[in-house]
Amino acid sequence: MLKLAAALSLVAGSAFASGLEIQIEGEGANGTVKIDLYEDVAPKHVEQITALAAEGQYDGVVFHRVIEGFMAQTGDVQYGKMGADMRMAGMGGSERADLPAEFSDVPYDRGVVGMARSQNPNSANSQFFIMFAPGHFLNGQYTVVGKVTEGMDVVDAIKRGTGQNGSVVGQPDVMTKVTVTD
Repeated sequence: MLKLAAALSLVAGSAFASGLEIQIEGEGANGTVKIDLYEDVAPKHVEQITALAAEGQYDGVVFHRVIEGFMAQTGDVQYGKMGADMRMAGMGGSERADLPAEFSDVPYDRGVVGMARSQNPNSANSQFFIMFAPGHFLNGQYTVVGKVTEGMDVVDAIKRGTGQNGSVVGQPDVMTKVTVTD
């Protein structure tokens, strides 16, 4: 009975890790963004990003790809740290395994947070993006992990990239601290 209670406590504990609080600083954005995570929609992805956040892996990671009217991408804990070679930002992940897709019927509306991946649908790892505007062409193609509940004005201010791929030139905005919230 004690083992069952401990197991239920662990399950309940992970279910209550329901959000992220992200401190952003830079030329464009300065402030706090709060994200409600959808553990019922994408439990494996939420578990991975909350574990990375709890370990401090996201602290100091830049927004390396930011496309006006589309989205801001961050989360490359391998190559996307402030002070690293920004030409590599967006090509890495974490030491954790890539995840199988957890596609849902949650639409890609403004403020929705999704997991970035390669052409392989089962390649999401640590990178994620926040939608500036609806992008329903992504529906059912990328795993939705949550939605911004506070600080969309901060997201809107993130320094934009250039060109079709949205690479940020010069000093990108950075997530200085990412905290898991209940």
